[in-house]
Amino acid sequence: MTQAVQPLAVSRCGRYLERADGSAFFWLGDTAWELFHKLTREEAQVYLDIRAEQGFTVIQAVALAELDGLQTPNAYGRLPFQIVESATTTQETEDVDAQETGSHAAPSLLIPDTDGPYSYWDHVDAIVSLAAERGLYIALLPTWGDKFNRKWGLGPEVFAPENAAYYGNWLGERYRSQTNVIWVLGGDRPLESEQHCAIVDAMAAGLKEGDGGSHLMSFHPPGAASSADHVHDRPWVDFHMIQSGHGEAEITNYRRIERDYSLTPVRPVLDAEPCYEDHPVAFRPENGYFDEADVRRAAYYAMLSGAFGHTYGHHSVWPMSDGLYASVAFDEPGVYFIMSWKEALLRPGAEQMRHLRKLLERQVWPHLKPDQELLAANLEGAAYCVAARCGSEALIYSPQGLYVDARLDRLGSGVIQASWYDPRDGSWSETGQHAANGTVRFYAPTSGRGQDWILCLRREDGECTK
Repeated sequence: MTQAVQPLAVSRCGRYLERADGSAFFWLGDTAWELFHKLTREEAQVYLDIRAEQGFTVIQAVALAELDGLQTPNAYGRLPFQIVESATTTQETEDVDAQETGSHAAPSLLIPDTDGPYSYWDHVDAIVSLAAERGLYIALLPTWGDKFNRKWGLGPEVFAPENAAYYGNWLGERYRSQTNVIWVLGGDRPLESEQHCAIVDAMAAGLKEGDGGSHLMSFHPPGAASSADHVHDRPWVDFHMIQSGHGEAEITNYRRIERDYSLTPVRPVLDAEPCYEDHPVAFRPENGYFDEADVRRAAYYAMLSGAFGHTYGHHSVWPMSDGLYASVAFDEPGVYFIMSWKEALLRPGAEQMRHLRKLLERQVWPHLKPDQELLAANLEGAAYCVAARCGSEALIYSPQGLYVDARLDRLGSGVIQASWYDPRDGSWSETGQHAANGTVRFYAPTSGRGQDWILCLRREDGECTK
């Protein structure tokens, strides 16, 4: 397998990830949950080429996929495990003592499909290597959560602690030397019982035993939740993921980032599943769809509230939809999915994520710290601003343009250079110099929905205090 990327570790301060050479790693992710399950290698290469060109660094994908990943074959007609006949014992009725023994076909988690160059796991291997060749990391979920807590979805539930440990160990050994893998447990399901917790802990232990602890590990929670709600006390958790999700029309993911940022022990945190571009608001097409303004807002809110990176997502990309469909069953036309994944790759929000990365890597990231005291006053609701600072440099995000009342004295004494950054095209507008004292009102170049701006303040003679 290819080793084109450096291993990752948590920085000493516990706030961000870094490469083996000590350089900070910017997580700009995309949710391609069905990547291994739905796409051919040629299609995967198209997908990876575009995301790499757009500046993405992490692809989030699932080995045992959500959309009937155990029983519906991949693009080459292969399943992740061999199907075997197994004996079953069933009680026909409560008042009958006798039990009837039969058999049924089921996937055997002890017999992965590795036979031949286009076996299921050979295909996963190939895509992981294609990603590495493009400098991309794979945040690899061993399984979607419905395989241990169905709750909703197709399942079936197949995991117990014993086979979870076995599967984790096998998977860890398989990708032990692949430096672009990051393990992600969970898979959009809560841990609601001791059994659920035992399964996830056993899988994490198996992964660590199998790969010798060579990869970072996290947990992907259900919507409107955080991994900290479920596994904050687990020693195997290297960083936290929130899923702000698709249910709130008014984006407030900064609140969840702020909460996890303040937890001890300190761990890096990011929004690993915010509102998807072109996803129906609250899952109902009649509410309209999240657009590029919404996904930008989620990204800048999170990054200036303490996140070490951010994940973008598109509603037609995660399932690799090939057109317009009414539901995740993909069995009738409709307006729940409104385009194909290939069209969706070039949507405005996806293209604009490169400007997020460019701004932060150009400025003082990853040492920015949330600092709402930079704001002498704040607006409410859709116009709520967030601010972050590193010593004598600051960034303030205004989602509606309008104006920002900034306390320049927070940046020390001297002269402050102010400018506006346009997250739509990555351009700059200089606004002049100001004395670093008192409060100054800065008016954005434009205002209204979709007219978000970042106010950039920098003391001329200042440095970032890490």
